[in-house]
Amino acid sequence: MSTDSKVVNTHKHAHHFKDGQHEFQSSMLGVWLFLATEILMFGGLIVAYIIYNSMYPEVFAEGAKFLDWRLGATNTIVLLLSSWTMVMGVRSAQTNNNKLCVKYLLATIVFGAIFMGIKYYEYTHKFHLGLYPGELFSFTGGEASNLALYFSFYFCLTGMHGLHVIIGILLIIWVLLRAKKNEFNSEYYTPVEGVGLFWHLVDVIWIYLFPMLYLI
Repeated sequence: MSTDSKVVNTHKHAHHFKDGQHEFQSSMLGVWLFLATEILMFGGLIVAYIIYNSMYPEVFAEGAKFLDWRLGATNTIVLLLSSWTMVMGVRSAQTNNNKLCVKYLLATIVFGAIFMGIKYYEYTHKFHLGLYPGELFSFTGGEASNLALYFSFYFCLTGMHGLHVIIGILLIIWVLLRAKKNEFNSEYYTPVEGVGLFWHLVDVIWIYLFPMLYLI
């Protein structure tokens, strides 16, 4: 495996861990517990969406007509590509190639920015039509009387997901800056691995949101 020409920094595990392996396992356990709470949160929102969809099918069917599945599909492809670049970034850190790790992390950031750019376009178009959530809803051309209910769910689900994408991008920037300083190697890549897991969760959540909102 190729390595950077610079000397790789040696990481010293915190004093309350027995060794580096203990630190890694404890850190990953913490990450997985955090991800479990994220799954519970989004799971609750998705279950609520399904329940209300069954109660007001005509409202949700009409609301879905305002969504462009092609934009949703494009964003799905973008996030799938970002998952691959994130995996390669982690792999590069594991093989002492911080320079390549930086490139893959940068590509992941670009894909995340593209996703948010498309989402910004979707949001501004709906705001232009008056398709706001809740009491802010001002669209008058709908046939269903409670169309605001659908867009309350739409903006809640996609807004929470978009917030997680932004947080993920900021975390990737953090590990990218550390990778530029050659802080990661085959013995220490915990931050990259943890951020990678968070990013994959963001991608998986969108895999559920895309068909639920745009296709079904």
